[in-house]
Amino acid sequence: MQDLCTVFLSNLKYMTFTEYQALFDDILSKSAEEHTAPYNNHAYLEYVKLNRSRMSRWFKTGKLSSKLTELVEKITTPQQWVVITEAWCGDASHSVPFMKMMADLNPLIDLSFELRDSQPYNIEHYLTNGTRSIPKLVVRDADGKDIGTWGPRPKDCQIMYKTLLSNQASSETIKIEMQNWYNNNKGVDIQEELYEMLSMALQQQEA
Repeated sequence: MQDLCTVFLSNLKYMTFTEYQALFDDILSKSAEEHTAPYNNHAYLEYVKLNRSRMSRWFKTGKLSSKLTELVEKITTPQQWVVITEAWCGDASHSVPFMKMMADLNPLIDLSFELRDSQPYNIEHYLTNGTRSIPKLVVRDADGKDIGTWGPRPKDCQIMYKTLLSNQASSETIKIEMQNWYNNNKGVDIQEELYEMLSMALQQQEA
């Protein structure tokens, strides 16, 4: 018998943010023994718990820059924002809150979420150096044409991550260093890069 999480996911292609949040609650409402992979692994349940807490903290403490706010408010034609992610993804817990805050500024932005490891598997069209790294934000115009992408993490954070890997740092060290980077950066680089991406997307949309 399929667990509730599997049934829940099988009925969804795109999720609203409310449904995305509900997924966290559904996953955490059961023990690892009640789940199928990957949440039959206790470590993954802990990732989900931590990520829910991190998102909640960013919604309380994160603030959008004035220039990013002004740019989002200038959008005058509909856009579809699709975030490809997973509840266990640590990087997503730091970037998704800022994407949600941005989308809330303008009713012309339709924000939705798609899970990497469930149908329709669109991550295959948005690989990062050949990998299925997440989160990945895809911005489309009203006709469904891609006009911008971002992810999986800010450039400087990505450089640090690759350096840690090349130095064969332990997974625990990598997790701590990544968390410290996000905490110290306070969403500045995420916003700067989203600003650059969105500026180019708007130019393409208006062309």
